[in-house]
Amino acid sequence: MAEANNASQRLQDRRPLSPHLQIYKMMFTMVMSGLHRITGMCLYAGVLLLAWYFIAAASGRHAFETVNWVYSSFLGRLVLFGFTWSLFHHWMGGIRHAIWDAGYMFDAKGRELAAQATLVGSIALTVIFWVLAYAYR
Repeated sequence: MAEANNASQRLQDRRPLSPHLQIYKMMFTMVMSGLHRITGMCLYAGVLLLAWYFIAAASGRHAFETVNWVYSSFLGRLVLFGFTWSLFHHWMGGIRHAIWDAGYMFDAKGRELAAQATLVGSIALTVIFWVLAYAYR
């Protein structure tokens, strides 16, 4: 039994360690990859908000007024603003991945530029969307 434990220990000593977060230096593209996943999850919650809006509209005046009251509150607008940013960010991340799938921007400079464009583009599109939404009310 002791021999089996020694052989097992020797095998574990020879195995290479798999890379982990203590080895990797955090990079902007890693953060953007994580944000792409997080915004994808936020879109699920946003679709529930959209469904609630449509169901309330179909249910009658009182239900629709309740949803409008919630969505027009400060917290409601903040959530809707975050949902809008999530939508644009995830969309821009999808475009970035489509560019990579086509075989472009794989070098270090291209990856960094694509990640920066995703963040700047999503913020710009969100602000433009909300400015236009308030301008044409």
